[in-house]
Amino acid sequence: MSVKHEAKLCDGRDLFYFDDKGSTLGAERKADQRPAIARPDVAEMRLDSLTSEWVSVAAHRHGRAFLPPANQCPLCPTTDENLSELPDNFDVAVFENKSPSFGPELLPEVDPNYAGVDGLALGSTRKSVGRCEVVVFSPEHLGSLAALPLERVNTVIDALADRTEHLQRLPGVMQVFPFENRGQEIGVTLHHPHGQIYAYPFVTPRTQKLLSSIERFGADLFADTLAFEQKSDRTLVRSENFTAYVPFAGRWPIEIHLLPHRHVQNLAQLTEDERKELASVYRQLLGALDDIYETPTPYIAAWHQAPLTDAGKNVRLQLQITSPRRAADKLKYLAGSESAMGAFIADFAPEKTAAQIREALEK
Repeated sequence: MSVKHEAKLCDGRDLFYFDDKGSTLGAERKADQRPAIARPDVAEMRLDSLTSEWVSVAAHRHGRAFLPPANQCPLCPTTDENLSELPDNFDVAVFENKSPSFGPELLPEVDPNYAGVDGLALGSTRKSVGRCEVVVFSPEHLGSLAALPLERVNTVIDALADRTEHLQRLPGVMQVFPFENRGQEIGVTLHHPHGQIYAYPFVTPRTQKLLSSIERFGADLFADTLAFEQKSDRTLVRSENFTAYVPFAGRWPIEIHLLPHRHVQNLAQLTEDERKELASVYRQLLGALDDIYETPTPYIAAWHQAPLTDAGKNVRLQLQITSPRRAADKLKYLAGSESAMGAFIADFAPEKTAAQIREALEK
């Protein structure tokens, strides 16, 4: 199990160090040397009355760092020439986002109806309460999660589980979403290997659709889906506690789903042994993505966790990895049908995708 240390940044933001098991780093860490600065005002959520969805307007994010050179990277450990977000060396670090889409303001007490839309008029707004955090996988400026030692990937999983457990207790938070955007094609603004965690004040539109599907198919939808996929030729990895597969109705040129065999709602509910096993399978899957072509494949790795509602009890933890890469030199762009209507057209059958990924796994 990794070891956690807590600290503060110059403007009061939380910083957490997660040390690998057996790490040689000391418990004491240097303080942030930068002068204190004011944090931006909390963003504003605006109601889209045509879809009943909230849109967070976070104008301060427009000025965030955009692909800085290595000697100015805000995610590398601080040096005399570069006073970064990380004041000292680390294995894995998590800190509050400097330009958050949600938060840092929270509700004074739990209010599950804060972002409810029933009865709201056109032009309704709410404060974008919640929390956004950055998860830095390594002190090295270049690299990937798949290329890290297994112990480090396990530390990353421990960090995500720890933060999930904490963020779910914050008043106003309704859903916690860890994710990684990898590659400029996806839209990353920092090359340094990292992910993020969003703690939303509402149940996301994607999860609301999932809850509707559970109502339609029944409370055992995830167990039934797992059994269905395990019988298919789209299965990629089946370990003691997890199964990874290409879904029957995959949308993307590359799409991998992973489910735990027992019903857990989030990463925090996994045992230590399950986390270790998950780290191994996760690293294996990400490594396969980079073996499909001669160059690294851009992807989004999304950890879907249960919302904090009564209906959330039937939602199982699920990892979804997607990539728009449909050939070595081609990307799938979301054009009219996908972007405007939300109606996906797959470029080729998921069975073909599964065969391609299995070939990469065998490498």
